[in-house]
Amino acid sequence: MDLKQLRYFVAVAEELHFGRAAKRLFISQPALSFDIRKFEEQLGVQLLARTNKTVSLTNAGQVLLGEARRLLLQANEAERMTVRSAHGLAGRLRIGFVNSMLYRGMPQAVKRFEADYPGVEIVLKEMNTSEQVHAIQRMQIDMGCAHWGNFPSDVISTPIFSEPFLCCLPAVHPLARKRKVDLRALAQEPFILFPRTVSPHYHDLIIAQCVGAGFSPLIRHEARLWQTVVTMVGFGMGVALVPYTLRQMQDPRVSFLPLMSETLMSQVLLLRRSGDAEPVADRFVEYLRDAGGKPPGNAHSSASRRPS
Repeated sequence: MDLKQLRYFVAVAEELHFGRAAKRLFISQPALSFDIRKFEEQLGVQLLARTNKTVSLTNAGQVLLGEARRLLLQANEAERMTVRSAHGLAGRLRIGFVNSMLYRGMPQAVKRFEADYPGVEIVLKEMNTSEQVHAIQRMQIDMGCAHWGNFPSDVISTPIFSEPFLCCLPAVHPLARKRKVDLRALAQEPFILFPRTVSPHYHDLIIAQCVGAGFSPLIRHEARLWQTVVTMVGFGMGVALVPYTLRQMQDPRVSFLPLMSETLMSQVLLLRRSGDAEPVADRFVEYLRDAGGKPPGNAHSSASRRPS
């Protein structure tokens, strides 16, 4: 069985007409009929039921059609990647990412990188930290951008960048007029937070920070994404502590203010398989650091302004 035989078979199976299939393949109809019959003899099964007027697939033909399409797609992909390698740095880079990376320069880094290295195709897969770890172990992604966690020995984590948490308040909240927020001032406020099952690290980190300030936060609502947390704050449903980068959401209903104490930090980690040394991935990390990994300058002055 070779690729030419599969292409010929798929053309006939899709057209269900030898004349149209031959025209599509730019060969003569007798040659196509001969090759298909030879293919059937080679396999020892009948793939097509023929009459003077119709052509139809047998059960064996139906099964082969699905497999043949899959194999031809894989062959085309292999050919495409080989051609792309002529540009130098080449291949495919599969990256897992937590959703907040969309505000940390990920889209800009991908756009710049693919423009500079047209031989590399980047595929993004949104996953939480736990999903990324499993995907790395199963070789379903090449690297991940995640938050803190307990990682197995075959997954290496390296800090990419960190930033302070901000207090996220409804723009009409009395505390929104202040330059900084004392965490103790939120003791009686309803909080919006991740469920612990979604992000144990951030959940425990925020709870511990509040307990250290002398109160246990009243968690009124739970959300799975940072963007959802900020949107719910904008609807006046509570307050939240969010990473600095979320200020880029620019929601006029929300104010982001620095905390009196900046001991609460959000860290993004690069996850890789132990022993991996992939130049393409290393190069992309440089672009990612440049696009979104820089420290947030004068965080206090910029974060205290209400988004416009």
